Amino acid sequence: MKHLAAYLLLGLAGNESPSAEDIKGVLGSVGIEADGDRLDKLIEELNGKNINDLISQGSQKLASVPSGGSGGGAAAAGGAAPAGGAAAAEEEAPAAAKEEEKEESDEDMGFGLFD
Repeated sequence: MKHLAAYLLLGLAGNESPSAEDIKGVLGSVGIEADGDRLDKLIEELNGKNINDLISQGSQKLASVPSGGSGGGAAAAGGAAPAGGAAAAEEEAPAAAKEEEKEESDEDMGFGLFD
């Protein structure tokens, strides 16, 4: 991803066909060493292609991928309810609330996000 990000940055800066050395320069400027094999593969795959066209083609492909919006998954099926199921559900509710409170206090370990 870092190689692609550098390639895209160079493209935005006006370099329509960044070389491996250009990408190494961008990555090196922020202290990142380029992986030669991955960089060569990226240059090979993108050589002679328009970045804006590739992005629009990728966006069209992503639009067709289901992302779990409407009609996502089916609800979990429950087992057979015993007689007096409403009473059992009432007993379980307070236990679940206590468990959630315990999980919250364990997660932050006494530290808040902005402490």
